[in-house]
Amino acid sequence: MDCEFWQDKVDAFVDDEMPSAQVRDFESHLRECPACSAETVARQRLKIETRAAGQRFMPSAALQERIREKIGSRKQERWQWWPTAVGVAAALVLAILAGQAWNRAQMRNELAVQLVDQHVATLAAVNPVDVVSTDSHTVKPWFAGKVPFSVDLPNLENTPYSLIGGKFVYFQQAPAAQLLFGIRKHKISVFIFRDHGNTSSLGEESAPVRRNGFVTQTWSEDGLRYFAISDVNGEDVRKLCEMLKAAS
Repeated sequence: MDCEFWQDKVDAFVDDEMPSAQVRDFESHLRECPACSAETVARQRLKIETRAAGQRFMPSAALQERIREKIGSRKQERWQWWPTAVGVAAALVLAILAGQAWNRAQMRNELAVQLVDQHVATLAAVNPVDVVSTDSHTVKPWFAGKVPFSVDLPNLENTPYSLIGGKFVYFQQAPAAQLLFGIRKHKISVFIFRDHGNTSSLGEESAPVRRNGFVTQTWSEDGLRYFAISDVNGEDVRKLCEMLKAAS
């Protein structure tokens, strides 16, 4: 057999994968062919050096044991810290939520105070309203072109309430309508404006609440925000708000 045939068998011989029937013939060829002998020796040496290099960087049994112990201890430490980490994360989430709630409450109070101040200023003014009329058909069209929404007024016939008039105001840099109603000797201001941006933080009040000595109630409907203010009792404010809701 020629060299080309046996050169394809060198790797099988070196890896001890050559059939036993061919081993004797291959060894006979090696004794007669210096080229194939040299190639076989070179591949055997490469295999030995590769195995030695792999063993050179193989950790000892003692080192492997230390590595296993270290990994085990770190896993244990990680699980020991896990409840603490969960507690810290939960505390951070609660702090963030509490901060957000506090900010919303602060914003709501600031906006409500601004509207209360506007109501007080109206009562102290010589001319509290821009259009003086008890007729809703006069007050409603007066706002047309001044505010970007329709001002719907309730029917106050046979009620203790009376319409005093309306006033064009600005709130949060946006046009707003202020309606002034009377009940006995008290005045009720109802502000109407677009509900957008910070004004949505005023929320919804199903019943009147007291702020700084004034009773207020607010709600939103169809993109508009309504905010009623008075020093009258809460039930009188609530009934007027119910009539405004029905009118809108």
